[in-house]
Amino acid sequence: MTPQAVIFDCDGVLVDSEAISFEVVRDDLAAHGLALSYDEFGALFHGGTMPSAGEALRAMGAPIPDDWAERTYEKVYARLELGVEKVAGIDPLLDALEARNIPMAVGSNGAIRKMQITLGQTGLWQRFEGRIFSAKVLGVAKPAPDLFLHAAAQIGVAPSDCVVVEDSPSGCIAARRAGMRCYGFAERTAPARLSAEGAIPVASMVELMEQLGL
Repeated sequence: MTPQAVIFDCDGVLVDSEAISFEVVRDDLAAHGLALSYDEFGALFHGGTMPSAGEALRAMGAPIPDDWAERTYEKVYARLELGVEKVAGIDPLLDALEARNIPMAVGSNGAIRKMQITLGQTGLWQRFEGRIFSAKVLGVAKPAPDLFLHAAAQIGVAPSDCVVVEDSPSGCIAARRAGMRCYGFAERTAPARLSAEGAIPVASMVELMEQLGL
């Protein structure tokens, strides 16, 4: 069924920035003497926030400084400024939505500054300008539903008529709590992790277009 509006997560859905960010943070933690497996790292960081991850790391006994989150954000931003690519197939999907006058928005736990870097250098900031919403601005992060509900209100579409595209379990939880149908983009995330939170997994943007009737 074609939706009335689509709300996209940013990292890993619009831009292929997750792997870059993960690499920077894992290297930083290794320098602090903490080696995490990929699964451990994903459980701590995927779809979350740096401060919440820092709290979890300290609870594990990691010797990270009080300003670790702020310093690490700066390292991630500097690396992303060197270049990030759009997710494969995102442009045809956005073109199809725009051709049908279906409203689109971005709802991310990431900071506006980060999205200005990643979306800005790919031309996506211009496509979504005025409809880019950050949990850091709102003050409530996923998995709470507030960000998606705020985005729906701003674009004037009822939550039940919105579709969310997410690649993290926490984002899928937020969509479910907001009463929105969610497609779990499973290019880099295990489909079972997304379907466990109520999302419909899709392996590519081409498959998502088919699911949306585009």
